[in-house]
Amino acid sequence: MTATRPHADAGLSRGLLLLMSVATGLAVAGNYFAQPLLDLIGREFGVGPSQAALVVTAAQAGYALGLILLVPLGDLVERRRLAMSLYAATALFLLVSATAPNGTVLLASTAMTALTSVGAQVVVPFAATLAAPAERGRVVGTVMTGLMLGLLLARTASGALSELGGWRTVYWVNAVLMVLMAVLLRTFLPRLGGDGARQSYPGLLRSTVAMFRHEPLLRWRAGIGALSLASFSVLWTALTFLLVQGAYGWSESAIGLFGLVGAVGALTATVAGRLADRGYVHKVTGAGTVLLVASWAAIAAGERSLLWLLAGVVVLDLAHQAVLNSSQNVIYALRPEARNRINSAFMTAFFVGGAAGSALASVVWVHAGWTGVCALGGALAAGTVVLWVLERITVNRAGKPAPVRQDPVLIPDVTKGE
Repeated sequence: MTATRPHADAGLSRGLLLLMSVATGLAVAGNYFAQPLLDLIGREFGVGPSQAALVVTAAQAGYALGLILLVPLGDLVERRRLAMSLYAATALFLLVSATAPNGTVLLASTAMTALTSVGAQVVVPFAATLAAPAERGRVVGTVMTGLMLGLLLARTASGALSELGGWRTVYWVNAVLMVLMAVLLRTFLPRLGGDGARQSYPGLLRSTVAMFRHEPLLRWRAGIGALSLASFSVLWTALTFLLVQGAYGWSESAIGLFGLVGAVGALTATVAGRLADRGYVHKVTGAGTVLLVASWAAIAAGERSLLWLLAGVVVLDLAHQAVLNSSQNVIYALRPEARNRINSAFMTAFFVGGAAGSALASVVWVHAGWTGVCALGGALAAGTVVLWVLERITVNRAGKPAPVRQDPVLIPDVTKGE
């Protein structure tokens, strides 16, 4: 059974690309519902801010674990079935969160929801595989826009729904949407088998870890991405604590609206993708890291100025998205035949950085307030600049440009009745 790569128009129509973008957004949203609700959750379960923030940390840690354990399966098993199964499992764990009787159950269900919500990271390389090489940056940027909008607008949705029916309502709603998405993915995604069928699962995991040893650019980009998300997570974890007290004193629904502000930055993902398609991928990363540092100056001034806070949040989200999208375009060109494993390795490091940023933010907030939080976020952002400069120096000394390899012929499994 042989077939050439599906034509971009046939394999990845606008409708299918939109579906995949929405799917990624809904999958990751469940990991961020708790952020504007930390004060409500803490009061219901009788815990303080640092303990309540563990819900966010559990989500990111669970997501990182899913990235390393589940995403590589996309190179081993049929990808549509894998994605559909993960989305259905996510719906189940969201229902557990919606009915959690105590903080321990909520922490456990949040971690499990995050573990299976890596279905989003099965969909992203799926889209990259279906896309023609010349438009991969745009396609990845579009799908990642959906993911980032889900991440950011989850705060807006959870804040609004908590006002209507309590903090549990958003988990009920998202569970229903995830069931619907599992059905849609099963209906519209093409069948696409992995090319690692000769490997065992332990061998697949070993080869995923080995990617770091064999691909220097993956190591650099994983480090840059981890520090970028750590800086990003510092802001969004501590922001709730700033807005619920002090000079602001906002309600949960008002705090959730800040997700709309962050969404402005997320919408630039396709711009970064198009620039990457035109050969500016490394410059996009460099500009993103510098803007990431600059954003924290405005965020620091935002402790008592809403205007500065808004500006800083927009710039930080724009910069973070540019760093992420450009890095994905670099790593997806490394080994097309192992794209899920490459994505797994990169995203595992990425979200470990995010989990560390969230954990540090809650501790620093308790001991040093907003000033300490901004110092932490700025330091992490500065680290991305350092790593990007070192990467460029290393590559230039080696005298080798970042590799760009064309995809091999794909062999989709098109079965009657599927």
